[in-house]
Amino acid sequence: MMRILDRHKRDRFADFLFKGVSSFFALLIIVLMLFLFVVLAIESAPAIKAFGFKFIYSTDWNPVRASFGALPAIYGTIVLSAIAIVIAVPVSIGIAVFLTEMAPKKIRGPVGAAIELLASIPSIIYGMWGLFVFAPFLSAYVEPFLIENFGFLPLFRGTPLGIGMLPAGFILAIMIIPFISSVIRDVFLMVPPMLKESGYGMGATKFEVIWNIVIPFARSGIMGAVILGLGRALGETMAVTFMIGNSHDLSISLLDPATSISATLANEFTEAVDDIYLSGLVELGLILFAITFVVLALSKLMTMRFAPQKGRGKA
Repeated sequence: MMRILDRHKRDRFADFLFKGVSSFFALLIIVLMLFLFVVLAIESAPAIKAFGFKFIYSTDWNPVRASFGALPAIYGTIVLSAIAIVIAVPVSIGIAVFLTEMAPKKIRGPVGAAIELLASIPSIIYGMWGLFVFAPFLSAYVEPFLIENFGFLPLFRGTPLGIGMLPAGFILAIMIIPFISSVIRDVFLMVPPMLKESGYGMGATKFEVIWNIVIPFARSGIMGAVILGLGRALGETMAVTFMIGNSHDLSISLLDPATSISATLANEFTEAVDDIYLSGLVELGLILFAITFVVLALSKLMTMRFAPQKGRGKA
């Protein structure tokens, strides 16, 4: 009896210790985020004091005159991420559907492994490939087509340079497709076979089973994959720096050179010799931190919104 009690005490102590260690590491993440926010806020205080709220909506970026405005970089970051997500999500869902529902078993493994290997390629390689291979192709074929046929829209006016918001968005989409498609594939594999078999048993076609059963069941997981891709897109630096053109001129055209917060930091941080210049760049980092936090928090709320609908697809 005493041995049983001693073992029970040891088990309770082990559970308590495990819970304490797990809670410590969970709280450590929150503390690190708060510490990062505080450091960014302190270092950007001179710029906040000098420019105030005008820093966010001003388009002027002139280090010589110590005049800084973040609007072009903020606009570029948001639009660039939106372009990448719009392109990457449908392609990723298509890849996941093919691998889980249509591909022969012999090629599922190799194709899936090849897609996952794309995620391990350094971003600078994507940027170099985009600049030397993809950009000439876009400037010679794709952008002239867009200008000729859709030039009446402000989004597709300009000179076919092969660099700009749209080319950078394409490269960024290629970079995040492996992350999104891999997660969506794993989520699709978790759909109970009984649900799909029930759909087939009622006479549903493969498309109807995928559209009305698989995708609704995995909706929460798909949203989580999109969040993962969006987090990567918001903070991507090197590939974007190669392809976006690095211009602080604010233009609505997707074909014109632009900039993003991460590209601005990568290009100018080593050149920031003045305190106010350095503080302005740190404030850009603080804004990127805030944008990422807000966007991912809203995405998490959307995920929670979709979670109760899991498995309610129509057969």
